[in-house]
Amino acid sequence: MSKPLKVAIAGLGTVGVGVVKILETHKDLIRSRCGRSIEVVGVSANNRARDRGVDISGYQWSDNALDFAGQDDIDVVVELIGGSDGIAKELAQKSLAAGKSFVTANKALVAHHGADLANTAQEAGVALRYEAAVAGGIPIIKSIGEGLAANELNLVYGILNGTCNYILTTMEATGQSFEEVLTEAQRLGYAEADPTFDVDGIDTAHKLAILSSVAFATETDFEHVYTEGIRRIEAVDIEYAREIGYRIKLLGITRLTEKGLEQRVHPALVKKNEPIAQVEDAFNAVVAEGDFIDRTFYQGRGAGQGPTASAVVADIIDIARGHTGPAFFVPSGELKKAAPVPISEHEGACYIRLHVQEKPGVIADITSILKEHDVSLDVMLQKGHEQDGSVYVVLVTHKIQEKILSEALNRIGELSSVQEEPLAIRIENL
Repeated sequence: MSKPLKVAIAGLGTVGVGVVKILETHKDLIRSRCGRSIEVVGVSANNRARDRGVDISGYQWSDNALDFAGQDDIDVVVELIGGSDGIAKELAQKSLAAGKSFVTANKALVAHHGADLANTAQEAGVALRYEAAVAGGIPIIKSIGEGLAANELNLVYGILNGTCNYILTTMEATGQSFEEVLTEAQRLGYAEADPTFDVDGIDTAHKLAILSSVAFATETDFEHVYTEGIRRIEAVDIEYAREIGYRIKLLGITRLTEKGLEQRVHPALVKKNEPIAQVEDAFNAVVAEGDFIDRTFYQGRGAGQGPTASAVVADIIDIARGHTGPAFFVPSGELKKAAPVPISEHEGACYIRLHVQEKPGVIADITSILKEHDVSLDVMLQKGHEQDGSVYVVLVTHKIQEKILSEALNRIGELSSVQEEPLAIRIENL
């Protein structure tokens, strides 16, 4: 049997503790599955004395995780610290350059620096692995990069943030407002005290940038991911969407076309009978479409100690088996620099919610502007008489270019009868 694989873990938060638990609980199973044992030889975190529920007394402790990069008795460095820069980035660069394989759950790090780190790993002949960075316990990186390797993919999309999916499904089930459900999600631990990364779509955008690179062999390009969150979604939108046969989901969508790479994150109306519409609570799901497999669908828990730690350990096992191929499944020098497709060029149907004063001529003004911009309507609903004499007007357009619709909505928003900025939610016929 081969010599043990020696691992150091930087970061002993929820996921780091989960990694230790799995490696200890299943050490015999793991040894039989990869032909060698995996041993944790070093750990690092902010507070050595903290009770984490696992015994770390048998591991070498380091106050500075960067020490691991220079230790000869370490084969793999596992980074569970977080953040796109700072110590996480420095640890990745130094570990890879020193000839140590690197495993991370850090989506921000890979989204911002994936191409550079992949090149460093390739030059050193070691592995860079990040399965846990996207969709938690769903093995989506390996599924796309290996299982679907015989296909030319044309579309990848999914629900990549459990917090947002929990909020939207709870709003639908209870009729509560976004703020009410967010507060409850924070109490239950589904949402952070500062939920910005989740509810504003940034977390999903990081994951989508990674999926784009894996699916289309392009350099990671987080900067050009169009990103829009769910803060403006109200209970009335969920109610109206249901009335016309849709549910609202926060989706990450990526495709490579002749125009370039389209990457967008935003709320979307999806038909209620679509599999992606049935994904509820804090679950994630990813759909990949290719020329020979048609459509594949993956669903599971996208966060939490067990699912995320499971993905981290799976990467370590891969390295123990000797798998040190390219991080994005093609040589780093072959990653394409794709031109970004701006959101203004997107075409599709759209749901529009307007909050207007209930008085004669309002609808005529709105439809006149839409006509001037050649915006064709499929549905118009007038709903809910408010105490202040206002109503909601809900419109569903036919297919229209985003730039044109945006110009029309800007004009409508300037009308004195319109009481708040119009809300537009794209309709995705997947």
